[in-house]
Amino acid sequence: MRNKILLADPHKILTEGLTTILSSTYEVIGSARNGQELVFLAKEHHPDVVVAEIFIPLLNTLDAFQALRRAGVRSKLVVLTTHLDVALAIEAFQAGISGYVLKVAGKDEIFSAIECALHGRTYLSVGFPLDLVSLLSEAARRSQEGSPKLTPRQREVLQLVAEGKTMKEVATILAISTRTAESYKYEIMRMLGVHCNAELIHYAIRIGLITVPRLQAA
Repeated sequence: MRNKILLADPHKILTEGLTTILSSTYEVIGSARNGQELVFLAKEHHPDVVVAEIFIPLLNTLDAFQALRRAGVRSKLVVLTTHLDVALAIEAFQAGISGYVLKVAGKDEIFSAIECALHGRTYLSVGFPLDLVSLLSEAARRSQEGSPKLTPRQREVLQLVAEGKTMKEVATILAISTRTAESYKYEIMRMLGVHCNAELIHYAIRIGLITVPRLQAA
């Protein structure tokens, strides 16, 4: 029986290409366009490995991964991204990913990262500016600093607000009332000491929830 792979990336042409490449060795069980689809498909199919871009709409991959962990889904995660960013890679390894591969990598690297994940090992793209030992050591150091963190639900709300969603849209996507969504937003603003949507967007970019903000009135 072949190992099952789930893909997640907002760009269909990329997942179609990966499906062609990976299907020779693995069973590609589907592809997600956003974090909510990723969670749904992973819960349904329990893939052995998820290969995903970090920055996907509605729910970023790292938060989706944590949601799967809480739901008892033990799929491994290999990040396939354009972002050569040390801080982002550290956050990803802190979240428990198995591999961090740059999209400029060749297909051999993707296979290597997946095989490492399947065998309980970690993989860092050869094009990365730090070696794996240094990166994991820095991740361990930062994880012990104990800085305050937003709850998973707060991160979901923050990402959606930063993506330009109205509070009514946030409420619909998360299946909560608009008043509850607004309460989450204002609690986040209170915790962060910010006063407008623009500051929320800047914070979301800084912690890696989104990359490019959409224009939105404060």
